[in-house]
This record gives sequence, C-alpha cells and structure tokens, in this order.
Amino acid sequence: MKPFQQLMRTALLAGAIGGAVLFVLQYFAVVPRILAAEAYEVEKAHAGPGREGRHHDAEWKPGEGLERHFYTAAATLVTGIGYAALLVSVAALAGIPITRRNGWVWGLAGFITFVGAPALGLPPEPPGVPVAALGARQVWWVLTVAATATALLLVAKGRRRWHFTFAAGVLILLPHLVGAPQAEGIAAVPAHLIHEFRMVTVLGNGLFWLVIGPVAGWRE
Repeated sequence: MKPFQQLMRTALLAGAIGGAVLFVLQYFAVVPRILAAEAYEVEKAHAGPGREGRHHDAEWKPGEGLERHFYTAAATLVTGIGYAALLVSVAALAGIPITRRNGWVWGLAGFITFVGAPALGLPPEPPGVPVAALGARQVWWVLTVAATATALLLVAKGRRRWHFTFAAGVLILLPHLVGAPQAEGIAAVPAHLIHEFRMVTVLGNGLFWLVIGPVAGWRE
C-alpha cells in the first residue's frame, strides 16, 4: 500500500480538478434549472401557501449571485476531494491500484456506484418535486452504494468465477427489488424541467467521475 500522504495528495489533486469541472457544469447547466424550479415552487406557494411552503421560507439560504456561487463552488470542491479520497482508498485496500490505463475504469465504477445505481431508484430532483422522508432516502442510498461497490469489487477480484459473478448480480439487483422510498404528491415543476434537471445532473456527475479516475491514475 502506498504511503497515506501520497494517496491524499492524489485525492486532493483529482478531487479538486473533478470538483472544478463539475462546478462549471453546474453553473451553466444545473443552477439555471434549479432557479427555474424555485420560481415555479414560489409561484405555487404564493397561489396556495401551506405548511411546507412556510417551512421552506424559514430555512436559511445563501444570497443570490456571488454568495450562492461561492458556497456552491466550495461545497463542490470539498465533495470532489472527499469522493476522490474514498476512491483511492478503496483501490489501495482492494489491491487494485489506479493507473493511467485503468483510471477511466475506476472513474466509471465510481459513477455506477455513487450516481448510476442510486439514480435508478432515487433520481435527482429539482426544488418543487415531492420526495420521501430524508432518513429513508439516506438509508436506501447508503445500502445501494454499499451493495453496488461490493458487487463491482467481487467482479474485479473474482476473475470470472461464476459464484462471484452470481453474488455480484444479486447484490446489484437487491436494493432495486426492495425498492427505493417514494413520495406522494404533485410536483410544482413541469415534467420537461424535471427531465432536463435529471439528465444534466447525471451527465455532469458522469463527467466528474470520468475526470477523477484518469487524473488519479495519471498522478499515480
């Protein structure tokens, strides 16, 4: 296993670059759709304010413009570094180092684990769309990530042994057979905006992971 400091330097570089790329994508593609969704949400709240609308009004939110962009950029960079640290740590513990040749494979595995598989049950939603209780969503998300990551490691380490492949298939399918928690209610946002938000969010995170993996491999 490579020294801890070297792994963290790799994570810092890969995460910062990946986070910067993701922030740019969010700025031009995701944030405008969030603002549009918030406008629909406010319009609906004004038309018929209820308990939920009053709750959202009481929450702290960063101011528009520079303040909002600053907090978004900071959160994105920190998140990128955290995910990169997790990726290089798992690679080191699994004994499958990230290299220039397999960096994109690790990036793809990260995308499938943290974005693709969870999004099948809990797609990213803009403001104004009903969602299930936070605790239930968090539990399902964590279990899905853990099951998917374990399945991919079984495939990578199993060297095409059928029982490893079978166990991996069961783990990948299990969270989706159980089903993600769903919410009831009517969205305050048009269907086309929800679809666009989901698409740009998933694609943006895909590029984020396909930057982290190769950069980590190049650094190694």
